[in-house]
Amino acid sequence: MGAAEAFYERIDDAGRFAATECTRGPWDPGAQHAGPPAALLGRAVEERAGARTGMRLARITYEILRPVPIAALTVTTSVLRSGRSTEVVEAALTPDGADAPVMLARALRVRTAEGTVPAVLPGPELPPPGEVAETPFFPVPWDIGYHTAMETRFAEGAFLEPGPGSCWMRMKVPLIAGEEPRPADRVLVAADSGNGVSAVLDIRKYVFINSDLSVHLHRHPAGEWVCVQARTSVDPAGIGLADSRLHDEKGPIGRGAQSLYVAPRP
Repeated sequence: MGAAEAFYERIDDAGRFAATECTRGPWDPGAQHAGPPAALLGRAVEERAGARTGMRLARITYEILRPVPIAALTVTTSVLRSGRSTEVVEAALTPDGADAPVMLARALRVRTAEGTVPAVLPGPELPPPGEVAETPFFPVPWDIGYHTAMETRFAEGAFLEPGPGSCWMRMKVPLIAGEEPRPADRVLVAADSGNGVSAVLDIRKYVFINSDLSVHLHRHPAGEWVCVQARTSVDPAGIGLADSRLHDEKGPIGRGAQSLYVAPRP
């Protein structure tokens, strides 16, 4: 199967997946951008065997323990707590041959009952993606990767323009070959881009790497487009925070946050 067809190919029904070149991040030819594995773990939380119906993802927090290789990977899940109205589920991503996970996720799912409370939801706050032009990704030294598998359109800022940014993002390929993307897939594959969307320092001179990601969703996302409206703050000691408001075309859907290690490039 060609690399441009999906981020992952399902190897078997036991949670093993092969990462394709579409997952490749912009800094290391052998490592994935954290967006696709975040979406893969999020889907595993929602689709695991025995998952309770009538519950929805409200928060998911990731620990990126080591770079995620472009390789065969196994996803495992376990329920840490199951109550009447909430449950906490953990998911882990482990490369073949490794003795420990490279990425962990802990998710909070909340019981839903449509129409039982009044809606308090803001409407659209940004120009829709159809009103802004496609924006090229910043220069990447390889032909295929996350940068070619995602369509990006900036409503505010640009990848190489320091400061806050608002970027509409859309998957060009499905998360898993032959399987329709789920709404949460579209959010989670984009949410890890906040630090790039809102880069306040020159990427040619500084690194600003996140080893975690937290996503909160107050509304179920709709449509193909997700906007990451991000702002980055940096302390001179070398710790930063990328804080993102997440939108679909109907309006805000939640928030994302990334803790950053900031330093001069070697």
